[in-house]
Amino acid sequence: MTPPSGLMRQALDLARQAYGSTSPNPWVGAVIVNAGRIVGQGYTRPPGGPHAEIVALEEAAGVTRGATLYVTLEPCSHHGRTPPCTDALISAGIAKVVYSIEDPDQRVSGTGHRQLEEAGVDVEVGDGAEDSARLLEAYIKHRQTGLPFVIAKYAASIDGRIAAASGDSRWVSGPATLRWAHAGRTKLDAIMVGASTVVVDDPQLTARPGGELAEHQPLRVVLDSAGRISPSAGVFSGVAKTLVATTARSSSEWRWAIEAAGAEVLVLDEDRDGRVPLAELLRELGSRGVVTLLIEGGGVLLGSFFDQRLVDKVTAVIAPMVIGAADAPAAIAGRGAQVMRDAVRLSDMTVERLGDDVLLTGYPDWSQA
Repeated sequence: MTPPSGLMRQALDLARQAYGSTSPNPWVGAVIVNAGRIVGQGYTRPPGGPHAEIVALEEAAGVTRGATLYVTLEPCSHHGRTPPCTDALISAGIAKVVYSIEDPDQRVSGTGHRQLEEAGVDVEVGDGAEDSARLLEAYIKHRQTGLPFVIAKYAASIDGRIAAASGDSRWVSGPATLRWAHAGRTKLDAIMVGASTVVVDDPQLTARPGGELAEHQPLRVVLDSAGRISPSAGVFSGVAKTLVATTARSSSEWRWAIEAAGAEVLVLDEDRDGRVPLAELLRELGSRGVVTLLIEGGGVLLGSFFDQRLVDKVTAVIAPMVIGAADAPAAIAGRGAQVMRDAVRLSDMTVERLGDDVLLTGYPDWSQA
């Protein structure tokens, strides 16, 4: 892995500041240098606002001619909510553009590069490519497939249990993990749970960093194939939007009650197991601009996502406790691997501490499963 240059590293740091606030647009950082001095920098604003390149150009107004732009993604070349960045860069007299990776959006995908070169701008690609691709992993998948980037998240004991034999799950992980989880929710487009999680735990599924409701709230998605959850459940409280995915197995009366509670009800044809079809639901969410989707459980829902190979990333919190009960629910259920060679392994693993807990992050290697 080739490390990014110092200026591209700064652009990547700016892009990270935009992560979670620009979806479904990419989170991008840009730095403009003229005569060896940084004259402008910025990151993408929320949808409808300026892109990173425009923010940097505005800061560098008057000293852009002959300058070099470092940006983490190929500049856009199409009219969307805002005009093309390529036009603005050419008009500003930018002499060179260095970008990390090509934009996978079909409306760009190399055309930004070509437009700049045709206008006489020197263009270089590849600086910070690995870092930018990792940072934009969810955006890249969404643009290439139309599907959300699926993150499977759970907290479990050392022996892989998410609750005691009685079903009591308060709390497996510690306060540092809770703070980490709420901070992370502010950067998500949607968070999903199954009906059992709502019935047993009655979560609100809101982002509350520091105990306060965040301005950005992820869409709350509940899968309830048969219509089990109560219209008074916590997922219907507050300002966050809620989508309940169900099938014809649920009654029309129940659906009306859920809609009266303020949620949207989406009825899908049941899969062969009589449940909400996950692949179809992901396509629907992707079409609505959901780029990042967190699956929080329970074990049956997580197992279904793993069985259908729909997980892109895993964040597993391991708490320093042993539950030991044979009847205690496991973090991931489902059919799973019948022989060890069929078990999915994770790659690019990272390990960090969250107070007394340990956070493991990795990417399922479905090619080897």
